[in-house]
Formats: sequence, C-alpha cells, structure tokens
Amino acid sequence: MRADGLPGTAAPGDAGDPAPPPGLVVLGHFDQPSGYAVNRPHGSPSWLVTWTTGGRGRLWQGATRTPAGTGDLVVLAPGVPHGYAVGPGARHWRFWWAHCQARPAWTAWLRPYGTGDGVYAVPSVPAALHGRVAAAFRRMRADARWTGTGAPPAPDPAGSPDGQVAVAHGSAARELALCALEEIVLLATAAARPAANRPGLDARVRRAAELIAADPAAPHTVRSLAGDVALSPSRFAHLFSTQLGQSPMRALREARLRHAARLLENTDLPVERVAAASGFASPFHFNRIFRERYGIPPGAYRTRHGIR
Repeated sequence: MRADGLPGTAAPGDAGDPAPPPGLVVLGHFDQPSGYAVNRPHGSPSWLVTWTTGGRGRLWQGATRTPAGTGDLVVLAPGVPHGYAVGPGARHWRFWWAHCQARPAWTAWLRPYGTGDGVYAVPSVPAALHGRVAAAFRRMRADARWTGTGAPPAPDPAGSPDGQVAVAHGSAARELALCALEEIVLLATAAARPAANRPGLDARVRRAAELIAADPAAPHTVRSLAGDVALSPSRFAHLFSTQLGQSPMRALREARLRHAARLLENTDLPVERVAAASGFASPFHFNRIFRERYGIPPGAYRTRHGIR
C-alpha cells in the first residue's frame, strides 16, 4: 500500500479518515509534504504510536495539542477524537507510525509523559538511541510480514521505503512486531528528558513547570504562577501553552492526576483523602475526571495497580 492510497483530510460532515480495526498491528513509514493531514472525529479503536525522524508534525487529541520533532515519540490512546498533520511552516514530516493494542506494561512507562486526553508525548529522546529505535521499527516491519514458516524476513538494511504499510495478520507475527514496539516504547520512556528540561525551553516556563511538579496540590492559578515568574497572566499563559502544548491549568490538572495515581498505587489512603492530598476539593469531581483520564474509577485503579 502506498501513502497516496490512504485517505486525506476529512471533509466537513463526514466520518473522517478510517482507522485500522482493533486487534491488528499495522505500521508504516511516511515522508509527507506540507498540507498532509488526517482527521478522525471518532478516534481510533487502537493505540497510535508515532516516531518522528525528520521535519515536523503536530498531533491533537481531544483538547490536547502536541508538536512532534525529530526524536519525539507521541502515543495516542484509543477512543478519543484525534488528528495529525505536517507542522505549521514545515516543508515535510517524516515519521514511523504503528496502530496496535498496547501491552499492559506500556501504560506505566508512558504515564509520566501524559499531557491529557490520552496523549503521551515523550520528547527529546537522546540522539544516541535514534539508530536503535529506527532499527527496531525496521525489524518490526519485517516481523509483521512473517508467515510462521521458516525464519522471519530480514529487516531492510537500505533504509525505510516511504509509503509502504505492513500488517501483521498472524498471531506469531503480531507478537513479534509488538515485541519490537515494546522495545521502542521502553527505550524512549526510559531515556527521554522531562518536559521541564527540554533544550530551548524558556526559563520562566521551566520554572513554572517545576513549581507545578514540585507541589501539584498547591492552590496554583494562572495569576499566581505568572507572578512567580514575573510575567503578566496573559503573557505567561500564551508562552506556556506555546512551548509545552497545553495550558497551565491543564498541566496542573494532569500533574494532580499523576500525583493521585501514585498515591493510589503506593498508599492505602481513602479515595477522599487521595483527592484532597492531590489538590481536588470535590471527591465527586475527582472521581469523574480520574475516570476520564485513566478509564476506570480510582478504587478500581488501586485494585489493578496498587502494591499488594
């Protein structure tokens, strides 16, 4: 399958671009010019993993937006309206992508990089790992074509032909491909630098992000954070959103939810105490947005992920 055989941007009023059905592992490597875009108003039934190797892209899911540059891994959870395109002003976007059902371990690795609405942005993976990540994608594409007879095909040593899509139909091919993708997710999440340490990040935005991370339960507001970094509230909110891809209050909410998840995993505090200790005044509100964020209520999350 070639890239030009895939659907483009959805027209107004239609169902948007189709996504692969759940249960399959589908992957490819594209180098798309300016103007390329995909829109899925109903999201996808599977996870989407992207790894940028050149140019610049942008992805959105729900109300969350994130840029994608070389060395950035961006993962979108299923079931939320999303889209992606070549980044504004960029001439192209070269990237690997894969649709699959995520293995359970991946959620814990990705969780620190959650930015809201099921978006996990893993930025600035060290350049020393880029070759190994690319090799894992090439191996993943080769393994996806294995029929179960003889040895799996060797990865293409010449590079990454653009526009070719591989689909892992057999169960063995699917599991082998997922093993390669698991290596990619583990390498990226273990080695990436936190958002607050990104090169080129404005020092005032970095300081605000550090304040949020250090004490997410504190009564932070846009005005208080702006005052802490000597900016007007409007200037601070614009700068923060532009550089980190989300508003200060959304970043605060995500930090509070991550803090609550850690408390649920590692303590036996009642859910109401977890809510209060994480900065949520209303247990009802906490339960609602925690379920929206993690897909299950706090009590069920503790049962599944808590230390036994």
